[in-house]
Amino acid sequence: MQSLEDLVSSAQADFTAAADAAALENAKAKYLGKTGQVTDLMKGLGKLDPEQRKAQGALINAAKEKIEQALTARRDALANAQLEARLNLEAIDVTLPGRGRAKGGIHPVMRTWERVEQIFRSIGFDVADGPEIETDWTNFTALNSPENHPARSMQDTFYIEGNDSTGKPLLLRTHTSPMQVRYARTHTPPIKVIAPGRTYRVDSDATHSPMFHQVEGLVIDKKSNVANMRWILEEFCKTFFEVPSVTMRFRPSFFPFTEPSFEVDIQCDRSGPIVKFGEGTDWMEILGCGMVHPNVLRSGGLDPDEYQGFAWGMGLDRIAMLKYGMPDLRDFFNADVRWMNHYGFRPLDMPTLFGGLSQ
Repeated sequence: MQSLEDLVSSAQADFTAAADAAALENAKAKYLGKTGQVTDLMKGLGKLDPEQRKAQGALINAAKEKIEQALTARRDALANAQLEARLNLEAIDVTLPGRGRAKGGIHPVMRTWERVEQIFRSIGFDVADGPEIETDWTNFTALNSPENHPARSMQDTFYIEGNDSTGKPLLLRTHTSPMQVRYARTHTPPIKVIAPGRTYRVDSDATHSPMFHQVEGLVIDKKSNVANMRWILEEFCKTFFEVPSVTMRFRPSFFPFTEPSFEVDIQCDRSGPIVKFGEGTDWMEILGCGMVHPNVLRSGGLDPDEYQGFAWGMGLDRIAMLKYGMPDLRDFFNADVRWMNHYGFRPLDMPTLFGGLSQ
């Protein structure tokens, strides 16, 4: 049997050999993943008597901490190397004559995407990315959607050529919720993750677009509850809309992948041309959420008798419209330079919690 010292040395060597982030994540899974070597050792503690379990558990935790430290160090090294390469690639010869004011800018949707990531990273969330072409199973079945659900119809979903391994047609994902199952199947709880990305539905008007952006949030552990979810969503809304307090109400709703399910409204003032949060007597729906359905936990390879969690989803385009007072969603995708000059953000102005998120 491999000693813990050899296990730590092996992990450090594999992390050092990882040439990029993807290879590093593969190496991490080998040791810290759901079926990783450290995880297997932790599972084996249950077979020991109490005294042996206590002693061996302390040794395994110490080895795990060393492996995690090596993983963090390698991540930082890869990030620094990537930044150095980017700086060298984007180097500017300042001795060249100027060419006037740059016309480019950051699109409000991408700035909102950056803001959301910054806020959730500050409270310990990971950020995940998933495919925009999904299978019927990951987009619907794994999320507890019945076979005859209206969302599966051609009137709501963009189906594309080609089939998955079961013969079902491939499709453009209609929401970011498939990441709940994809992430749970490759990570061991506790899980705290958001998954922003593009989504697609057959819909188009002033507040809907065939292609739009969502962010999915997922927390899974053994004790998470609605109160935890409410606190996270309140803190996010206060930080994103930059107000000292928000009043939220949770209305019972239905989503196949959560139970119980809620739609969340924020108290606001809609008397003027711009919606103001943290004041007023009106209400504005902002997102949907709920406790993860046991069937979805099973699809993610987790035992619902041991784990529970909550999830939420919100439209990035929608909260961008609310924050910046944009009346028509279709303008986001018209590529009108005048619109970008009015609403766009300077490329080098990065949002930070310390410096303030507003421009």
